[in-house]
Amino acid sequence: MSTSNRYPREVRERAVRMVLEHEGEYDSQWAAISSVASKLGMTAETLRKWVRQAETDGGLRSGVTAEERARVKELERENRGPYPTSLPLTSPSLARAGEQPLRGPPATTGSRKPRSPAGPPGDRRIRRCAWPPDGPG
Repeated sequence: MSTSNRYPREVRERAVRMVLEHEGEYDSQWAAISSVASKLGMTAETLRKWVRQAETDGGLRSGVTAEERARVKELERENRGPYPTSLPLTSPSLARAGEQPLRGPPATTGSRKPRSPAGPPGDRRIRRCAWPPDGPG
């Protein structure tokens, strides 16, 4: 989940605080969120997400807090290690090092399905066939 820095932290905190302070003046929390969002020039959905995260961080709502989310992200980064996961399975560097490249199990002969006479899927070429039969039947 990527977070955009389109709005400064102070604006986010102020918007959430305004919603929580004026929530009682509206019929629902959504009405308060919509009103505050329109006054501050942001979408109501953006502000709703901020309010939900603030409620989670404050213990008013169950869920993963921002601190826990940051810790998980840090641990995932550590687990990835210094090497990118998108390295090719066969690499010239492996050949130079004298190591065997990683490969799947060897293919057995005859394991392929025979091709249909119509060609591969998506082939739209017209095929000649013996239908209708050439003579009286």
